[in-house]
Amino acid sequence: MSHIQVDELTYLLPDGRPLLHEVSFKIGDGAKAALVGPNGAGKSTLLRLIAGELRPDAGRVAVTGGIGVMRQFLGHGTVAGLLLAVAPRSVRDAAAERAAAQAALGACDDEPAQLRYAQAISDYADAGGYELEVVWDVCATVALGLPYETVQGRPLGTLSGGEQKRLMLEALLRGPDQVLLLDEPDNFLDVPAKQWLEGRLRDSAKTVLLVSHDRRLLAEAADRVVTVESRGVWVHGGGYAGYAQARRERTARLEELRRRWDDEYARLRGLADSLRRRATHNDALAGAYQAALTRLSRFEQAGPPQRPPREQNIRMRLRGGRTGKRAVVCERLGLRGLLDAFDTEIWYGERVAVLGLNGTGKSHFLRLLAGEPIGHTGTVRLGARVEPGLFAQTHTRPDLHGRAVADIVMADHRLERNDAMAALARYELAPAGSQPFETLSGGQQARLQILLLELSGATLLLLDEPTDNLDLASAEALQRGLAAFEGTVLAVTHDRWFADDFDRYLIFTADGRVREAAEPVWDR
Repeated sequence: MSHIQVDELTYLLPDGRPLLHEVSFKIGDGAKAALVGPNGAGKSTLLRLIAGELRPDAGRVAVTGGIGVMRQFLGHGTVAGLLLAVAPRSVRDAAAERAAAQAALGACDDEPAQLRYAQAISDYADAGGYELEVVWDVCATVALGLPYETVQGRPLGTLSGGEQKRLMLEALLRGPDQVLLLDEPDNFLDVPAKQWLEGRLRDSAKTVLLVSHDRRLLAEAADRVVTVESRGVWVHGGGYAGYAQARRERTARLEELRRRWDDEYARLRGLADSLRRRATHNDALAGAYQAALTRLSRFEQAGPPQRPPREQNIRMRLRGGRTGKRAVVCERLGLRGLLDAFDTEIWYGERVAVLGLNGTGKSHFLRLLAGEPIGHTGTVRLGARVEPGLFAQTHTRPDLHGRAVADIVMADHRLERNDAMAALARYELAPAGSQPFETLSGGQQARLQILLLELSGATLLLLDEPTDNLDLASAEALQRGLAAFEGTVLAVTHDRWFADDFDRYLIFTADGRVREAAEPVWDR
């Protein structure tokens, strides 16, 4: 049996502002719950509180069944380290002690060091480490095509993001932990892998709380939706298919309750004021006046009902500009080890989606168009007045690390502070203006990248999985912004909703070929 119980949980930010206030909900044994809400609302923080990595300022969290956690961003190190990161804490601790004891033995091969190492091996076995390595062997074989013994020391940088995610998901779904907290588990996965994940989550007996912005995955895998907004949480007990209607109905109920409260408050204040004026000329009304004051005081102390959540108002102004008729021309273009030579022309104003399985060269193609030194054969030319702007899927922006958001916008685009803050406000990033880039949530980092593209004046947008970390409102704002963009758009995507908006599709196949299609193709 496994479950998650959150009772009256409150968490304050370092400056004392409440991020989460008196949050309560329960996820029962075997349930699959989606955790949704605006970027920066506290979804990842809530997962960390449930995992025990953060301490709440009030309230409590109870979890039965052991917790397995998948982080939003991928780490560094080796395959063995990645698998250890999603292992039970007892195995992680025992592995750390075994490594330390082995290092001590290498430094000084005396009896105490030998005894320590022997004990560390025994403790690792007692924690289930060697049994788990058998599971990891299956995971590595399924995800990477090689046994664990062969790949355990392999640097993670040699794996694609999709391979890392698939490996972690295999380990968590096959592992001993019965409660899984998954933060953006579908990021970096291609569509067949997302469909695999949907099926595995449906079939798993584990209790799962997952953060995702893939609407299709949520519709297929989640049987309830937990929404974080306005520092609180509410739960929709049905699947994602009925969530939008349930949210509209809830908002309407909250608006009606607030309207009724405001009307009653105005009536009680008006009655008290009327009786006060009349009591100055009629002592017999003094008791009625005091009774009215008492009722008004009790009403005020009880407080108003919850306000309806504020709707996000993200306004992206992707302007672009006129360019030559041919925005991109590829002649016998090939990517060494990835793509055979192909020809294509992309015309000004087109919206072209680049689809295909992970590892087929899609991101390399965008980076080549952006001007990066990617090994290739043949030629690629950009048309007159074409200025490329790249959105990086992994948010790897060393040029932005350590810099405050507002300073980035001001320094890189020569804006006065007021203008910079106004631009950030349009992307709902103004409250994060003083934060360093790396402290932003994944969705906030994505929105900042899009804002920087807007300010750069790019006329060719090269978007590598731009919706991966965007909440629903942000993704819809991006779609509106692209519809109004005067320029050309190439986007690598595995977002099945997002892909429907494009004019045509370049399909990068697993055998190294590129072909064009009028409709999305996901399984080649």
